[in-house]
Amino acid sequence: MQIDKLRGEQLDQLFDAILSLKDREECYKLFDDLATMSEIHSLSQRFQVARMLTEGNTYNQIEQETKASTATISRVRRCIDYGSDGYKIVLDRLKEKE
Repeated sequence: MQIDKLRGEQLDQLFDAILSLKDREECYKLFDDLATMSEIHSLSQRFQVARMLTEGNTYNQIEQETKASTATISRVRRCIDYGSDGYKIVLDRLKEKE
């Protein structure tokens, strides 16, 4: 895992803080304080790209709907195919809720 290079007390505290959030409104508040609009946009865009890739959408469809670059789409595809299954875990859980 790439993130293992950052693993430690500081990152643990950040993740514990995120896990302590009770609802979507608390997420909005924390991320508003924590990240820039550009960073939040990039994260949400990557998540939408991952969702669309797992649903079988083409790069063209994804590029048109999300405005993500083909480089971003390819990066997300690599994470889905060879990453730590983070996208898979949350996308599966969200599907279960539907």
